[in-house]
Amino acid sequence: MDHKEIIIQAATELIEERGEQISDITVREISKRAHVGLGLINYHFGNKDKLIAICVERVINGIVENFQFIREKTGGYSPVEKLEYLGNLTWTFMFEHYAMSKISVLSDMASPKEDDNTRRTYRAYLPLVAACRPDWDEEMLQRRTFCLIAVMQQVFLQYQVIRQLYGIDLTNIEERKEYHAKLLRDILEV
Repeated sequence: MDHKEIIIQAATELIEERGEQISDITVREISKRAHVGLGLINYHFGNKDKLIAICVERVINGIVENFQFIREKTGGYSPVEKLEYLGNLTWTFMFEHYAMSKISVLSDMASPKEDDNTRRTYRAYLPLVAACRPDWDEEMLQRRTFCLIAVMQQVFLQYQVIRQLYGIDLTNIEERKEYHAKLLRDILEV
């Protein structure tokens, strides 16, 4: 493994360990974990923020790229069951990789890009929403899919508010699955 990959791996491990305290991670700490000099980190990445952005993008891209495999794996499921499965998998990933997911969502909201994780997720969900609601025209499908992704992101970011308002603990997988199923029924009217 080359130095660049070792640095990315070390930074990713620190991000996962620290959770929301990412700002406390120092370049010195990353270099120590990766067993490389500080200059090498600056050479490859310029600064800590760029390195963290690369780490987050890689981790999130891994799950988004698996969406096609997931659709194939759920071949015997109904369209709604496939969408539930994918949504539950998405939220499980987000809660298990909280810091990475939070950075990704907030970054996409602050600086939307053509191929950011939100758009890639949207493109993965769109055919499943279409399969659930073949009676909707393209514009409705696009709007509702976008709403679904946006609501899932907002609920993830505000999971503590959901607990306060509704008494639902989204860190509990069973409560999260039940809540997700309700969201799907509300948004897709199924």
